[in-house]
Amino acid sequence: MKQGTQGSAAAGEAAAAAQAGSGRCRVPAQAAAPDPGDGARGRAGAGGGGVRGEHTHGEPAAFSAPRVAVQRSSVRGQVLAALRTALFSGELRPGEVYSAPVLGERFGVSATPVREAMQQLAVEGAVEVVPNRGFRVVERGARELAELAEVRALIEVPVMLRLARAVPAERWAELRPLAEATVRAASSGCRASYAEADRAFHGAVLALGGNEQLVGVAGELHRRAQWPLVGGAGGGRGRGRAELIADAHEHTALLDALIAGDFEVVRVLVGEHFNGAG
Repeated sequence: MKQGTQGSAAAGEAAAAAQAGSGRCRVPAQAAAPDPGDGARGRAGAGGGGVRGEHTHGEPAAFSAPRVAVQRSSVRGQVLAALRTALFSGELRPGEVYSAPVLGERFGVSATPVREAMQQLAVEGAVEVVPNRGFRVVERGARELAELAEVRALIEVPVMLRLARAVPAERWAELRPLAEATVRAASSGCRASYAEADRAFHGAVLALGGNEQLVGVAGELHRRAQWPLVGGAGGGRGRGRAELIADAHEHTALLDALIAGDFEVVRVLVGEHFNGAG
């Protein structure tokens, strides 16, 4: 695959992250589930595209904001982005089960795009399918996060160090907008926006090697490492805004060293960045 293709994909992901970070890091609210005896469940099934076997009662009232309908264009993408934000913010809680019809009613869409978005999150390891009920947010612990960080380092660090000597300075300079996008996303305080921008930057760096399979595998590991821990406030290890900003500035410092050809500084910065699982 040509390097330009990967760079364009990374740039598109960074642009989406920047757009997400420009507003509030919120998701449309989910009301408490209706009582099966008051007839509301039938209305939810009709308006929210309910599916036989997916129960909508007994769910946690995870959302508190008023109902906001998403735009009809690219509905699945908007719902997916909103669900990711809810996961990072902790509004969708680890261990809890959520049904597509109830979430669809809160978004003002049918259950179908919600279900499709949840299935994508299942592929990414954020949720798991619960037959006849919906989707459970996966419960993850610190050990799993540490294991993912170790695997990422084994894959990405050698590649970055090799690319540091092989890629000319002007190619590294082209990644400056992606690095700066991570700083803006971190400054916004929205962990979901930062996760997208962070992954786009790392993907663009690896794409310079021209190995599409490596970029895909590393990107999947990176995404899994970003999902919230059990008991955390969301956003990977529950890092605060200051930590996200520090992590983002490591990207710009790394680019400065790569452009200058200071390989010893590059080696130190790459090691420190992955010790922090950034």
